[in-house]
Amino acid sequence: QLQLVESGGGLVQPGGSLRLSCAASGFGSNNYVIGWFRQAPGKEREGVSCISFSGVKTYAASVKGRFTISRDKDKNTVYLQMNSLKPEDTAIYYCAAGEFYGLRPTGYDYWGQGTQVTVSS
Repeated sequence: QLQLVESGGGLVQPGGSLRLSCAASGFGSNNYVIGWFRQAPGKEREGVSCISFSGVKTYAASVKGRFTISRDKDKNTVYLQMNSLKPEDTAIYYCAAGEFYGLRPTGYDYWGQGTQVTVSS
């Protein structure tokens, strides 16, 4: 069983930055694809970014150039550095682990509890 714990969310002004962390524990955690997803009130959950066990990365068009995903295998942690934040980035952010690479939530088997990100002046 894999467990994921997100941290790093909070309130930030437009144009600001946050770094989210996703700490994974459990057998073989480094062998999974790790994805970041977000869900705003009244909207469907959408994929933000993902990283494979070999370091291949993908970003949603809405965050490309502003967000950076990285992976520290020694710490079993995946980070999402978010820069130039916009009000429309406001959402609950979840990390997830799965065996299939991509930004579709259905491809992931294990989910964290989520962390709130609010971008507002």
